[in-house]
Amino acid sequence: MSGIEILPLVKRDLKRIVEIEKESFPEPWSMTVLRSEIEAGESRRYTKAVLDGELVGYLGLMFVDDEVHINTLAVVAEHRQHGIASRLLLDGIDAGLDRGARHATLEVAVSNAAAQALYRSFGLAPVGLRRGYYAKGEDAIVMWARDLDAPQEVTRRTAIKESLG
Repeated sequence: MSGIEILPLVKRDLKRIVEIEKESFPEPWSMTVLRSEIEAGESRRYTKAVLDGELVGYLGLMFVDDEVHINTLAVVAEHRQHGIASRLLLDGIDAGLDRGARHATLEVAVSNAAAQALYRSFGLAPVGLRRGYYAKGEDAIVMWARDLDAPQEVTRRTAIKESLG
């Protein structure tokens, strides 16, 4: 799917982001939480995927030392399975590497098999479980990718980029 732009998320996008949150997650982040994340400064990076002028997905990252934490990632339902999440992740990992991050981590709901598959394709592997992580009691799988700058990881991401066209 060409024509996708990855751009910085801005405050005027928040209403749309809240809509996507509600559509995507059983425990969506509130407008207040999202605003505080966007305003958190250099330790955070929030981007949006725009297709034909429409905001169709977003990614939120937090940087801690040499790690990039993937805080949130969502794509509008009708635009899933078209490479938008992959494009957001590729851009986010490149930004992390530019900031000196060498490792990536995240938590993902045990019931979210599609997200787990996406993250595995990027080299993230399950390393643990956070029991009752989500407010409604669902467990989260903790996933990590180490050495994002290693040749095999660069090759992996290059292959993903090429598959997207």
